[in-house]
Amino acid sequence: MKKKINKVILSGGGTGGHIFPALSIANEIKRRNPEVDILFVGALGRMEMEKIPAAGYEIVGLPVMGFPRKPSLKIFTFFQKLMQSASMAKKIVKDFQPEIAIGVGGYASGPLLRAAAKKKVPCLIQEQNSYAGITNKLLSKKVNSICVAYDKMEKFFPADKIVFTGNPVRENLTQKQNRKEALDYFSLSENEKVILIVGGSLGARSINNSVLKNIKEIAASGVKVVWQTGAIYFDRIQEELKESKPENLQIHKFINRMDLAYEVADLVISRAGAGTISELCLVGKTSVLVPSPNVSEDHQTKNAMALVGKDAALMVKDNEIDDKLFPLAFSVVADKSKCETISGKIKELAKPEATRTIVDEVEKLIR
Repeated sequence: MKKKINKVILSGGGTGGHIFPALSIANEIKRRNPEVDILFVGALGRMEMEKIPAAGYEIVGLPVMGFPRKPSLKIFTFFQKLMQSASMAKKIVKDFQPEIAIGVGGYASGPLLRAAAKKKVPCLIQEQNSYAGITNKLLSKKVNSICVAYDKMEKFFPADKIVFTGNPVRENLTQKQNRKEALDYFSLSENEKVILIVGGSLGARSINNSVLKNIKEIAASGVKVVWQTGAIYFDRIQEELKESKPENLQIHKFINRMDLAYEVADLVISRAGAGTISELCLVGKTSVLVPSPNVSEDHQTKNAMALVGKDAALMVKDNEIDDKLFPLAFSVVADKSKCETISGKIKELAKPEATRTIVDEVEKLIR
C-alpha cells in the first residue's frame, strides 16, 4: 500500500515555464492525496504570487532576487535579500515540517531547498531546460533526485540522481480537443490555414515588432494569423494597428484556451522556452522557434537546437526575424507534406506521462 502524502512544499516560479509545471505536479499530488497540505514558496513581486493563489493554493513570498548581471551596487541588495530569504526559508521549513520539498527553478527555490536539505527533508528538483539553470546546478549536490526533460544532462548533474521524466504540461493539453469548438472559439472555418504566434506568458518584443514590420505581407498571404501579444504590449499594438489591421489577423492580449489555439494551428511561431517546447511536442505541432536572446546561458537556443537536430522544428535567430521569419512560416504552412513530416518528428519526443512519473518519484523519496 502506498504511503499517504500529508505535507509538501513546492518552490520556484518567475515565468509560466516554471509555474505551469509546478501546478501540474501539485494537482497530481492532490489527485492522489486529496487531504494533502501543499504550500508554495515563491519570490515576492514575481508572477507566481498572483498565479498560484488563483489556482487555489497558498503561497509565501521570499524577498530573493536574481544575481545582478552587471557590476553595480545592486550586488549588496542581492546578498542582503539572499540572507533574509535564507532565514525566512529556514523558519518556513521548521514551521511547516514538509515530508518533501520540490523545486522547479526560479529565484525562491534556492534558499528553500537548501533549508529543507539541511533539515534532512527529502528534496527533488525538476529541470525543464536542456541547459541547466544556475539555481538547480548549485542545488544538485544537496538534493535526492533530479527530474529532467532532455538527455545528456549528466554534464550538469550527478548521473546517479537523474531521472528522465519529460516536462509537465497544462493538463487540458493531454485531452482530445473538439475541433468544431476550437474553430468556433476563434471564428475560423475548417479549410483555412492558420499560424499561431505566441511569445510566452509575458509576450516577446522582437516577435511582436516583426509582426508589425511584416503587416503587409501578412495581409497579402491569405493565411489566418492568431497572435497573442502579451499584456504589456497589447495596448500599444492595438493603437498602432487601429487603421491598418488586416482582416486575417486576430490580436489577443492573452489566450486562456491554449488547448483550442493549438488545435486550430497549422504552424506555431514561438519562443523556445522548455514548457512551450514540451507543449508543442505533446500536441505535435510544426513550429518555427525564435529563441529569446535575453535568457541565462542562451538556454532557449539550446532547447531549440535539441529539436532542430532531430528535424522536429525549424529555427530563426532573434536578430534575423524581420527578414526571415514570415517568408519561412508562409512557405512551410503552404507545404502540407513538410508540415506533416515535422509534426510527426516532434510528436515522437512527447512525454505525456511526465507529471505522473515525477509524482511517482516523489512517492519513492517519501517511502
